[in-house]
Amino acid sequence: MTTRAHRPCTSPPVGRSRPARGRHPRPRALGRAHAHAASASGLAASRIRAVRRHLRARRTSVGVLVLCVALGTGIPAWTQARSSARYPVHPDDLTVARAALAALDVRGPPPTDPYDRDAFGQAWADVDRNGCDTRNDVLRRDLTDVVTKPGTRDCLVLRGTLDDPYTGRPVAFVRGTASGDVQIDHVVALGDAWAAGAAGWTDTARTAFANDPANLLAVDGGTNQDKGAADASQWLPPNTGYRCAYAVRQVLVKSAYDLSVTRDERRALAHALGGCATT
Repeated sequence: MTTRAHRPCTSPPVGRSRPARGRHPRPRALGRAHAHAASASGLAASRIRAVRRHLRARRTSVGVLVLCVALGTGIPAWTQARSSARYPVHPDDLTVARAALAALDVRGPPPTDPYDRDAFGQAWADVDRNGCDTRNDVLRRDLTDVVTKPGTRDCLVLRGTLDDPYTGRPVAFVRGTASGDVQIDHVVALGDAWAAGAAGWTDTARTAFANDPANLLAVDGGTNQDKGAADASQWLPPNTGYRCAYAVRQVLVKSAYDLSVTRDERRALAHALGGCATT
């Protein structure tokens, strides 16, 4: 067996896989979001690159208790502040996310065709042609103390440990009957994406979206099942400290893929962005 130390995420930004032109989501590598934010705040190109890096999981612990007010959550402010400080967001990333959220279209009538998972192509396809399916790519990225199966070119993950952002607890991953203890979540759920615009995309575009690492996180399996296809107005991570980072990722993915939001969803995302601990 091969044991590997955890390595930082090296996945490309959203929109790195663009299908042929036609009716497709036109992922813009956060282009419109950046344009709005740059005009509002004059962010330099280096900060734009930092925003793209934020789409990778930020799980750096800091020892600073950030003062904030947890209004309407039933959670003491100091508790949420301490939890939020485990997942800090750069102030300029937050500026871009807020500008992007304001620019998102509010959803119109739902699509006439019902959501079908098969419309997003083969589950965990090897879209980047690196010889590993997307699930194993994300497991290798997000787990620590990773052990891979010999002879698979460090592809097939046998075991590792997840620092689960949704619950704030460690979760052991062991391939086999308990593999479902760690699942790969689409941060913007496929069912939500379908209603938000993906119903009108090509099959190729939907497959690319379903396997975009910028929209994927390894998380606790039971918590992922609780989320289902919910948007931010219906579900946020039970780990309140991660809600800001989660909202930032959702907003930037939706902006990059021209996906819409409901009015309630926009309010929920704005509220989550108001509870950030910044670096």
